[in-house]
Amino acid sequence: MTEQSAVNGAAEAPYEKRHILLNAFDMSTVGHLSPGQWKNPSDKSATKRKLSYWIELAKLLERGGINALFLADTYGGYDTYQGSIDECIRRAAQWPMTDPSIPITAMAAVTKHLSFAITASTSFEPPYLLAKRFSTLDHLTDGRIGWNIVTSWKKSAFKAIGLDNPIEHDERYRQADEYLRVLYKLWESSWSDTALSPDPENDSYVDPDQVRTINHQGKYFSLNAKHLVDPSPQRIPFLFQAGTSSAGSEFAATHAEAIFVSGHSPSVLRPKIDNIRRLTASKGRDPRSIKVFATITPIIGRTDEEAREKHAELLKYASVVGGLVLFSGWTGIDISKIPLDQEITEADSTEAHKVTSILSNFTTPSKENPKWTPRIVAQHAAIGGLGPVPVGSPQTVADELERWVREADVDGFNVGYVTTPGSFEDVVDLLVPELRKRGLYPPARGEEEEGTTAREKVYGKGQKGVRDDHVASGYRYDVYKEDEPYFQEN
Repeated sequence: MTEQSAVNGAAEAPYEKRHILLNAFDMSTVGHLSPGQWKNPSDKSATKRKLSYWIELAKLLERGGINALFLADTYGGYDTYQGSIDECIRRAAQWPMTDPSIPITAMAAVTKHLSFAITASTSFEPPYLLAKRFSTLDHLTDGRIGWNIVTSWKKSAFKAIGLDNPIEHDERYRQADEYLRVLYKLWESSWSDTALSPDPENDSYVDPDQVRTINHQGKYFSLNAKHLVDPSPQRIPFLFQAGTSSAGSEFAATHAEAIFVSGHSPSVLRPKIDNIRRLTASKGRDPRSIKVFATITPIIGRTDEEAREKHAELLKYASVVGGLVLFSGWTGIDISKIPLDQEITEADSTEAHKVTSILSNFTTPSKENPKWTPRIVAQHAAIGGLGPVPVGSPQTVADELERWVREADVDGFNVGYVTTPGSFEDVVDLLVPELRKRGLYPPARGEEEEGTTAREKVYGKGQKGVRDDHVASGYRYDVYKEDEPYFQEN
């Protein structure tokens, strides 16, 4: 992908055709963004508790040259709709949910080029434990691991760990900023590149003088330890971040290498994406180095007519209530209380804890959706949920992807499914060949071709570690300086 420098520090580069990055968007649950499809005989979502599901999916995505399998996660149920969690459970709306990190190594064992991005929160575990897990995964995948950084907001999740209320929205991001800096110290500052230097004659495997103790005394975290894992291929997993609120955008401009955005119209997302690129430039980073992935759930047929028939069939199994459960949880709006044709506004969100960027997307009018009402939300919520659902032939869907790249300035897409693996098969067998024909997708890799890390797939061969303009580069072993302890004045 061609790296462009922004004009005068802004991100207003002219549109040019470039390779589109595709991630497969899945979740270790029955009802991800299209609840109800478990009733569809062609859907295999209910088999996700079997390792074979993940192994076969990885093989399919590898065959299609997909950039990464992007796995969402959550830590509690949705209980805003009707003030109860019952419909979340009943409709299998992201319930039940298993741990997305467990199948990764099995998928890595049957692939060579596919990367993996796992969602993990900065809210529920100490940085030391997360650092160990991701270093391990980076080793075992040969550097093909990424982390989707989230800050958690659900009351049900905080209550599950013994806290009555979530942390306030902007405070979560301030905490997350420190969390990342602790991780950079562990991943980059603790081990020298030459610390692991086996010397059989002197019975020495690691030189302890080259493994630094990290002493961090901050506002939110304290740590006095050496990183337990030797440097992995990337040292730092490729960093995704989701969210475009003011605090989320500032965090992304500082830490993210890619951001995951959701919206039903490119015109709604474009100002947010431009803002993140401006913020990125203001921090001395190349604004084109931060890659933007938008959610999209295509329904693809060999012809437009076949795709429309597929869509009609899928609607028979859709759970509208399940979709509204997700909408209510994300936005903090109990949509069950609003008349069907009344316009929804941000004022309807009475819940303090929510995904602010999703609330904004569902209350901002656009050409595609001039007014959001419960009736309109219901049409979107049951299939695709967070983003557009283009229905058509490979040519029609490819046109739509190009339009989003041109109008929203995205670099790629997190491609959701309606049924799995069927939706992903259509992407691999129908859409990818069309994108390749247009010069918008990398050529197929040969079996003998050497694998690359998750970061190299985005930035080019040789870029295993973070770029020199990324904040984490200031934590490298040879330039590390210990921070002064945090001191809070009375």
